[in-house]
Amino acid sequence: MTVTVRDVRPDSRADLEGFARVRQAALPFILVTPESLAHDLTQMHPDTHYRPLVAVDDDGEVIGTAQVHLVHDSTVPGQGNVNVYVHPRHTRRGGGTLLVRAAEEHLTAHGATRLLAWVLDEPGNRAFAELHGYRASRSAHFLRLDLAHRELPPLQDPPPGVELRPGSAYADDPRPLFELDAETTADEPSDVDTEFTDYEAWLRETWRHPLFDAELTTVAVVDGRPAAFTAARTDGGTRYATGMTGTARAHRGRGLAKLAKNDSLHRARAAGYTEAFTGNDTGNEPMIAINKWFGYELCGTEVRYVRGLG
Repeated sequence: MTVTVRDVRPDSRADLEGFARVRQAALPFILVTPESLAHDLTQMHPDTHYRPLVAVDDDGEVIGTAQVHLVHDSTVPGQGNVNVYVHPRHTRRGGGTLLVRAAEEHLTAHGATRLLAWVLDEPGNRAFAELHGYRASRSAHFLRLDLAHRELPPLQDPPPGVELRPGSAYADDPRPLFELDAETTADEPSDVDTEFTDYEAWLRETWRHPLFDAELTTVAVVDGRPAAFTAARTDGGTRYATGMTGTARAHRGRGLAKLAKNDSLHRARAAGYTEAFTGNDTGNEPMIAINKWFGYELCGTEVRYVRGLG
């Protein structure tokens, strides 16, 4: 049986559902839906040269996927992402290699000089990355919380001068949340420096993303300005995730992010969500400790692999 690689067809429901199905099977800790994939296809910044790929078998079934794009908001140009996932039932058929080859050719053609790939911390996946010339760098954990059965820490009243608001309170003007997101992202541990300077791109890619849940996002407000937040994502079913939790530099050390996240988790459970996911850099022990305090448990680890070109 042969395997071929091609672009995702944005108007094909079968492609979008197949892509989501493979990602869910290979990486069950990340939220993805056909709608979120369709949004990315049309709304990613043009400088990313975003190109999602699928590997299909003779019957047209999607058995592998690749998310391929340049990091357009990095302070260092020429960095490209190659994230390849093959359905666990269809490994060792050559689909992964074909996806990597097509992704590398695309990124190289658009000026990439350094390629980055997230790989699950499992022997077969790590060996695959190393076989293709990638070398291990940093790592990160996935964490899961059973919202249906695990007790959450009790809700606490905000300290004097602090107010908790849902992200939806900023529907008319999300710019204050953009500014807070930009500041906290700049300080997040990473091997890729990023700068959020394009407000319109942030609106398209983050605020209007179909997975983003403004109502379950919680913002801690001090003196009328957002000081800390936890950004919620939901799949429209039972799964909830926090994509970013952070505090403005001037307000760190006050427990505001913890306060915001606890509020969001309680409201997510009340809304019927039964699983919560988050992620932390393996060296970010303070945040890992906070998430374990909430009841999260480690459910997987991924390793960033890097390959230099030229």
